[in-house]
Amino acid sequence: MSSAQHPQLLAGTRGSPLALWQVGDFLQRIRSVSAARGLAHEFAELVIRTTGDATQAAGTRLADIGGKGLFAKEIHEAMADGRIGFAVHSLKDLETELPAGIILACALPREDPRDALIVPPGAAHENPYDALPHGALVATGALRRQAQLLHARPDLRITGIRGNVQTRLDKLVSGTCDATLLALAGMKRLGLGDKATYRLAPEIMLPAACQGIVGITVRAADTHLVELLAAVADPDATVIATAERAMLAALDGSCRTPIGAFAEISAEGLLHLRGLVARADGSFLLRRAVSGARADAARLGRELGLALRADSPRDLFG
Repeated sequence: MSSAQHPQLLAGTRGSPLALWQVGDFLQRIRSVSAARGLAHEFAELVIRTTGDATQAAGTRLADIGGKGLFAKEIHEAMADGRIGFAVHSLKDLETELPAGIILACALPREDPRDALIVPPGAAHENPYDALPHGALVATGALRRQAQLLHARPDLRITGIRGNVQTRLDKLVSGTCDATLLALAGMKRLGLGDKATYRLAPEIMLPAACQGIVGITVRAADTHLVELLAAVADPDATVIATAERAMLAALDGSCRTPIGAFAEISAEGLLHLRGLVARADGSFLLRRAVSGARADAARLGRELGLALRADSPRDLFG
């Protein structure tokens, strides 16, 4: 029986406050499109605990336990066996190679893609990194952020941190660290944008690929849902996600490889893509950029990824 014959469709999601906000936003959008088409579907979410969530409390680095795919494994399984019709992901946490039969069918409008640097209250500095005292202890679980920080400030000390947005902010308040970094998109979606001391421009801290974009996966064979999601998808976010994920796929980097990607669409409609690869200790950092037509997003991303790989030490992607 096709999904079109099922009156209720479930959207799989992780259970964090941010994930629940994201699935709620998606359900509002899909309900609006469905109602406009006169469809009789009912939509709801199904919270699925993933391996990545189960290891959050231990503070283990994702790179040490299997990478970003651990945030989607059980969700993919629920889709494959028909328990859910959609899956809602923070697209930066979704692996580039999806299980057979599952496709990324929709990208929602991108929230602010920048990283936020959060430090205790104090004097403002024109350069955000000047707010960090010599030898400051910075909490971040992202090797991408760590590499860029240490490249700019080799004196800094890094400590790992995982958990949801509020948990990370609480650690700073408790004095566990001198500063922390978070995706601004998540902070804004949770109404915590005012907690960002500094909003880091891409020139200072290049974001993760697809940071701030929510992506929806679906079974490729479920053509009714694929068509429905096409009406929900944001055209600009789709082009940007295509370019950034193509760059990531060409690099074939793991969570052990610090990689940044950031695409923008100019007022003239051109796609501009910046990429970065680095060593975790900041001793090597390479930036490259390409521009071209929106329709060439996948090709531009692949070309940039291959260029970065060609100009980087071979062991960086081992």
